[in-house]
Amino acid sequence: MTADTTLRTMISWRQHRYGGPDTVVAEMVPVPEPRRGEALLRFEASSINSGDIHLMRGDPRMVRLFFGLRRPRVAGRGMDLAGTIVALGPAAAGFAIGDRVVGAYENALAEYVAVPVTRLSLIPAAVTSADAAALPVAGNTAMTILDRCRVGTGSRVLVIGAGGGVGTFTVQLAVERGAEVWATCGARAEETVRRLGATRTFDYRTTGLDDLPTGTFDAVVDIAGEPPLRLLRELLRPGGSVALVGGEGGRVLGPLPRIVRALFAARSGRAFRPITAVSRPAVTVQLLELAASGRLAPAIERTFALAEAGDALAHVDAGHTVGKVVVVADERTDQG
Repeated sequence: MTADTTLRTMISWRQHRYGGPDTVVAEMVPVPEPRRGEALLRFEASSINSGDIHLMRGDPRMVRLFFGLRRPRVAGRGMDLAGTIVALGPAAAGFAIGDRVVGAYENALAEYVAVPVTRLSLIPAAVTSADAAALPVAGNTAMTILDRCRVGTGSRVLVIGAGGGVGTFTVQLAVERGAEVWATCGARAEETVRRLGATRTFDYRTTGLDDLPTGTFDAVVDIAGEPPLRLLRELLRPGGSVALVGGEGGRVLGPLPRIVRALFAARSGRAFRPITAVSRPAVTVQLLELAASGRLAPAIERTFALAEAGDALAHVDAGHTVGKVVVVADERTDQG
């Protein structure tokens, strides 16, 4: 292992019991050494996803079956990470010390993070670390939505709950593919969503889905997770698809019962497609290329310094974030 640092300890944001942002605290822990197939990254940026909030709170309870029944199995918080490689473990091929990279992995909110190189993608020079860090989870999820719903040139897409991270990426990427995008969101997000390319936007508080024309959309992207399945289905043209992305659901099973009901709500020629948040390096490369060319620009509402990562989690936990919240290594800079 070769590294550019002799530090033995570092700050890492960790929690040892499920709960709100107050349960996540900055701790001094040993700097990890990269194991076989891993790279050690010096932190530059990390974005906060709704998944970070669900893991922090252990909500719905079903997630605890996979991430720890009584407390988080992995204490470190954060997933999306952009940084510079400062050390490589054995057999960590394809990258070099000094490379700027991005990926999704655990313990991202820390000054140094050891990550399997198979999770990483090189960041083009034209892309900032903050923009790159916004891409892995939310950007990949948006690409999955559009692929599964076969969105392309001439498609008409309705994005319900378009103001968050996944929603803003879905709007941009659908427009990039040549689709016409309609979107519902909160009033605070309408200007941003229109700027990202939506043809028509609606404040969900004043315009209901039953006010929209039925049978006119090739894809309906349900990020809000609240509308009746029947209504979503009726908005589709024959051959269209509803992407079920978000929704809080019940305290125990979350959106799972709704997904099961969707299996019975489908009709011939109109499908429901559950979407799971994913991050695939090959897709992240595509997103980075779009960002480098100027065709994709993450909507970053606000950035926080790493020392204020607890405040960043609290900001997202409070809801109503427009676009993405990003934690960076330098001083905080508000961007909206």
